[in-house]
This record gives sequence, structure tokens and C-alpha cells, in this order.
Amino acid sequence: MFLIKRTIFIALFLLFNSSNFSFAQTSPDKQQILKSMDKDLEKYSKMAHEIWDLAELGFLEDKSIAILQNHLQKEGFKITKGVAGMPTAFIAEYGSGKPIIGLLAEYDALPDMSQAAVPTKQANAAQASTAGHACGHHLFGTGSMAAAVHVKNWLKQTGTSGTIRLYGTPAEEGGGGKVYMVRAGLFDDADAVLSWHPGDENNADAGSSLAAISIRFRFTGIAAHAAGAPWRGRSALDGVEAMNYMVNMMREHITPDSRIHYAILNGAKAPNIVPAFAEVAYIIRHPDMRECKDMIDRVIKAANAAAMGTETEVTHEIITGYFNKLPNKTLAEVMHANLEIVGGVNYTEKERQFAAEIMASYDAKGKTPETAKTIKPLEVITKGMGGSTDVGDISWVRPTTGMRSATWVPGTVAHSWQAVAAGGTSIGHKGMIVAAKTLTLTAIDLYNQPNKLIEAEAELLERRGEDFKYEALLGDRKPPLEYRKGAE
Repeated sequence: MFLIKRTIFIALFLLFNSSNFSFAQTSPDKQQILKSMDKDLEKYSKMAHEIWDLAELGFLEDKSIAILQNHLQKEGFKITKGVAGMPTAFIAEYGSGKPIIGLLAEYDALPDMSQAAVPTKQANAAQASTAGHACGHHLFGTGSMAAAVHVKNWLKQTGTSGTIRLYGTPAEEGGGGKVYMVRAGLFDDADAVLSWHPGDENNADAGSSLAAISIRFRFTGIAAHAAGAPWRGRSALDGVEAMNYMVNMMREHITPDSRIHYAILNGAKAPNIVPAFAEVAYIIRHPDMRECKDMIDRVIKAANAAAMGTETEVTHEIITGYFNKLPNKTLAEVMHANLEIVGGVNYTEKERQFAAEIMASYDAKGKTPETAKTIKPLEVITKGMGGSTDVGDISWVRPTTGMRSATWVPGTVAHSWQAVAAGGTSIGHKGMIVAAKTLTLTAIDLYNQPNKLIEAEAELLERRGEDFKYEALLGDRKPPLEYRKGAE
């Protein structure tokens, strides 16, 4: 009922304040906005490369956010630091009133992914750590910031009412920073949330993802000499293995779209000792987060049964939990139209040679360097597949859409040295500005076409159901601020 009233309120607000949105005909031409962004390419490329060099891991991105925050402050944004209990999370705002358009910015790197900006596998000797931006978040954060600044400029120049808000979201790689921000209610008043991600092609699909719950099981037993008195011991590793065996049998009795994967993080240290401690990590995935919850309950029962059968004890801890992403066709159509205006990535001859050399290191699946300049047709994908993202939680509370741009050479997969290499070159920077331009034009269209926000809200309510109440899959746990410490 609250959400229905909220939608009606927005509609009435926009109806009686329509003069605030009459700038569509008098606003600067889109091509002029794009030209002004081209002039800033070198500036934002330099910032992105600084973050690429830093390659800071989740919740440790202090220097990276300083680069972003310092620039935003110079541009007149109000910055709120350390939100939702995370020192490297922030919100930057400009403007006032409705509509509030949110942009997402990520900036964390991955461990053990050091790579120089060359088309062969080679660690970055100049880098202080072994981390690397194998998912392109240095481009993600900087590109979203560039869009926020140019939307700010447009709001100021046209006198348009509204707020542009940049969410600095840390630790996407396993830390789930956005989930804590959603749980804290930081997205509740946003009218739309726009995002993007580095990729090997250009698209703005109304896409989905897999819901995921990451959980660890810790078994405790009794140590003993494995030859001298094994009867006095109770093996924690037996508990882990018994649990894994039962879960593997369970695979026959789960739906085909389900995914269960695990890794033994801590087994025995020596074969002649009955181990008193063992730990296993599980990730449960499904296109619907409600089925994820059901599978987790069944896996927990298997853990408890394994502990009972091996006379050990077990505890469990949910590490992260992501909702599946709800597609929003209304917003995706606006973003796709603007992506087509912006166009893809055009390589110079030098970039084409780099691309050809790096593509020789993997199966490009029929793609060529020319693929980078094409725009894929719009698709509506309602059933998630592949990976999971903490953007999913946002999409259940506010209308959300995203895109990908070709920051990597076509055929590149994420979390690879090839992704790090291209992300450190002009190829990555060009893809970043494609995304920044598309986000900028899309936000401007939403300020000028408030009916799209009403349609997007209605679509959200229809997809999730009116009785939905958000409850984070990770419960009330605090952000795992030290989960990457020691992995630098």
C-alpha cells in the first residue's frame, strides 16, 4: 500500500510541477554534450589509470576513493563519507528536489591479478601489490563519476529541478557493499538507478542475474594421534566430507537452474593427526532468490546431519547474499536508444594491432576487433544466468537498469589478465567514455520525460509484487571490512 501511494504521489508531483520538466526542447543538443565529454576524455582517462595502478582490494580502496571524492568536491558535489558502516562507501549529490537519479560507481580490484598493459601475460613490475583490475572497476567508478559531473553541468545550465546522486559502492568482488547500502535505506528515495559495467561488447539489455548466497560451515572435532589412538579423535574433516557427500546427492533433487559449488578452505594439516577443525565454503545460486533460500535451508540440514553422524559440532555463517536482478524494460529502452546515439568503440591502427595480438591468446568465438564498434540489439532477459551481482538488491527496491561497453578486446572474459591489460590502455578508456556518455544522456532524458519514471516504477511493482518487503539475504551481519586483508 505504501508503494502504491508513493507512485501516486510521484505522478501528482510531476503533474503539478510539469514546468520543471519543460526543458526538453531548449536543453543543449545531445551532440554538444557528447562533444564536451570528448574534451574531458584525457582528464578522466588519467584518473582511471591512477586507480588502475593502485589496484586496491575490497574495503581497502582508500586512495582510489580519494581520487574520486576530490574531483567531485571540486565540481560542487556534497559528499557524505563512510555510509552504511563502510569507510570506503560514500554518496555524492548535486541539485535539489525530485526526480533523484542515482548512478553507481565501483572501484575495487581482485587479488593475484597483477598485469601490465601489454598483450602478453606479464605481471606489472611497477605495481606495489599483486592485485589487478580484472573486472574494470577503475573504469566503472571513473566513468560513472564523469557522467555525474556532466549531468550536474546540464542541471546547472538549464535550471532543471532534480538531484543527481553518485553512489560510491565498495567491495563488489565478494564483499557485497551495495547490499549494506540497500539495507540502510540509502536508495529508498531514488526515482531510478543507472549502472554500467566494463565488457567486451556494447549492449543495454534489460537483463537479470542469478541470486546467490555464500555461506561457510565450520566443523569442530577432537584431535588425536591418527595411528596411536584414532578412536579418541573425532574428525572435523570427516564432518566436511560427509556434508559434501550429502549435498552432492542432493543435486539430483534440485531444479535444473540451480547451482551449488563449494571449496574446502581448511582441511587437515597433516595426515597423522585427526583434525580438530575443518571449514568448507558454499555458494548457492538460482534465478530466483526465494529458491536460493530454500536450498540453503536444505544444505544447512545436511551440515547438521553430518555433524551428528561424525560426532562433531558445526556452525555456519552467511558471508554474502545477492538478490537476482530484476530487469526494467522501460529504463532499458531509454538507455539503449542513447547507446545507439553514442555508438561503440572505434580502434586506431595501433589499438587494432593490440587487439589482434591479445585475441590470439584465447578463443574469440567468432568476434573480431570490429565487434567493439557495434551495438547489440536490445534484449529483455527475465531469467538470470551466469554470475551474480549486488546490483540485484538495488533492482528490487528501485527501478534499475544497466549497460556494458567494450572496454576490453572482443572475446575477453572478466577476471582475466587480458581484461586487466586492455583496461590499462586507451581501449579501456574509450569504452569508459562510451558508458559515461550513455549514462549522461539517459539521465537527462529521465529528467525531461518524467512519465518514464512513472512507467518504470509501475514495472518494478508488477515484477516483484506489491506485498514485497526487502530483507537482505545476509541478515543483520556487519560488513566484512577485513575480508581482503592479507591478500594485497
